[in-house]
Amino acid sequence: MELRIDRQALVPVVQQIVDALTGWIRQDAVQPGTRLPSVRQLARQNLLSQSSVNEACLRLVAQGLLASRHGSSFFVAPPPSSGHVPAGQERQQGNLAEDGDDRQWALKLGCGGLPESWRESDDLGYAIRQVTRTDMAGLFNYSTPLGLPALREQVSRRLKQFNIEADQNLILTTTGATHGLDLIVRTLLEPGACVVVESPGYPNLFDLLRLYKIKMVELPRTPRGPDVDALQGLLETHRPSALFVNSACHNPTGSNLVPAVAQRLLQLARQHAVLVIEDDAYGDFQNSARTRLAALDAEVVYVGSFSKTLSSSLRVGFVVAGPSVIARLSDVKGVTSMGGSRFCESVLANLLANGAYRKLVQRQRQRLGVDTAALLQVLEDADWEVFGKPAGGLFIWARPPISDYAGLQRLAKRFGVQLSSPTAFSPSGAHSDWLRINVAYARDPRAQGFFRSAALDRPQVS
Repeated sequence: MELRIDRQALVPVVQQIVDALTGWIRQDAVQPGTRLPSVRQLARQNLLSQSSVNEACLRLVAQGLLASRHGSSFFVAPPPSSGHVPAGQERQQGNLAEDGDDRQWALKLGCGGLPESWRESDDLGYAIRQVTRTDMAGLFNYSTPLGLPALREQVSRRLKQFNIEADQNLILTTTGATHGLDLIVRTLLEPGACVVVESPGYPNLFDLLRLYKIKMVELPRTPRGPDVDALQGLLETHRPSALFVNSACHNPTGSNLVPAVAQRLLQLARQHAVLVIEDDAYGDFQNSARTRLAALDAEVVYVGSFSKTLSSSLRVGFVVAGPSVIARLSDVKGVTSMGGSRFCESVLANLLANGAYRKLVQRQRQRLGVDTAALLQVLEDADWEVFGKPAGGLFIWARPPISDYAGLQRLAKRFGVQLSSPTAFSPSGAHSDWLRINVAYARDPRAQGFFRSAALDRPQVS
């Protein structure tokens, strides 16, 4: 079995083995119970170490794709027999279309994060071992009210790559970006307040604002950022108190804010005394040269996260704001969560300090860049319409040649593909013909077949 390992790639060899074996199982529709060549044989044929091959197989066992018998023997695992959705997955699937009891085993083409096969555990495991050996307090104690000083110092240094100057005392750690947004909404906004949100935009933000009885006004998103001409009219008509913006690697369109739009947006916000909240949870998937509002105006409240790139389980995010805002957010954080996880913050600080995180996101950007270019070509060949052409990031916002969503969903189901919801990305729940496509899932043969079949199945104009 040839695994085609590229030793010049930034992707670790073990991860490449995982990807190759996953592709073999899915693309060739290998029957459950099929025995893989032995670890020794795979290593010899591909000039690999047996330890690397064994580690890759064990990861696939943990993912449920392989089963292990008799030590080093690995077999293709049977599919789960139960339609039960594991605890915790229901909410993650909220912006995916419901499609029967088998939906959790389908390829989640509209998913909001990286697939498990992209996750890398080596550096993370090393950092965890370092913390357990050297920081006993990190195992048992809360973090400080603002967050671990060592982590906030590392975040401060990292933000300089985005031209954001923020002293560590202006940084508050959170349990992911969603926690940061929750603190902002419950602390800085009054129930019944009016805010401007982008459409299409982030479904979890819409749910959060609804929870706190906040009125949302929709601002159209363009490939260059928010529609600032429309924004001017909304500010004059509705007099909102805040504006939520996703600058880089916009969710769901993948678009990026351009400097001219950023400058005009900030000008309007200052003119109308509107608080700007910049959600940059996906920002590390894009290079640092992209425009950030917080780099242009210190009054912008900036929200970041490491959960999308590093680990959805190791939940660490942060908020950057002025002293008075940070003080208010810190008070509410103390009341509602006592403090963050010192353990998680220590692990992340270790990864930032030793350069492992920087190298990780470099590898992710490289893979996403290659896969984005390939996907754009596939979509063009299959006559899909693309909302701009993202230069990096996780998402492409595209419209299929089939306008009948129900028919499109049936076609996707035939290929084992689960689509994003047609209503999730609108604050008002309006139906959209556009789909969020996660680039990291789109190389899967099931996705490739679906894209091409959508073009073949479209109605013919006579």
